[in-house]
Amino acid sequence: MSLRDIPVRTLADAPTTLGELVGPQAVLIVNVASKCGLTPQYSGLVKLHQEYGPRGFAVVGVPCNQFMGQEPGSAEEIQEFCSTTYGADFPLLEKSDVNGPDRHPLYAGLTETPDADGQAGDVQWNFEKFLLDRDGAVVARFRPTTTPEDPAVVAAIEKVL
Repeated sequence: MSLRDIPVRTLADAPTTLGELVGPQAVLIVNVASKCGLTPQYSGLVKLHQEYGPRGFAVVGVPCNQFMGQEPGSAEEIQEFCSTTYGADFPLLEKSDVNGPDRHPLYAGLTETPDADGQAGDVQWNFEKFLLDRDGAVVARFRPTTTPEDPAVVAAIEKVL
């Protein structure tokens, strides 16, 4: 099964798949949190989504509360925070586990991909990024401290567009 076919739910609790949600676009999937030191990365994610969206690219955020409880809010609170504070206009999925026994099936597939240092496995922290090409293959993985504006992220996006 392609990652694009795995059932997911939007933050508004609507059932869908990644493929239905964003269509045949390249996608940057990011586990997000509103009370993290890396939360300002939302600004860069919004910029990427807006800048590259017309060329067939989307950002998809996956709220996650597994890292020191840094995403404690309800779906409504998360949506309000993202749109009001950062103007986030990209799709958000339901709050999900990205590691451990309750890891969402989407992340079971994503975490098989190694990062630039060859390390696969668990997500290290909030704002870990996975880039999928238009076919749904994971082509890059960026650890949390790699910002959305990082030249490596931008180059990888440019390559898949």
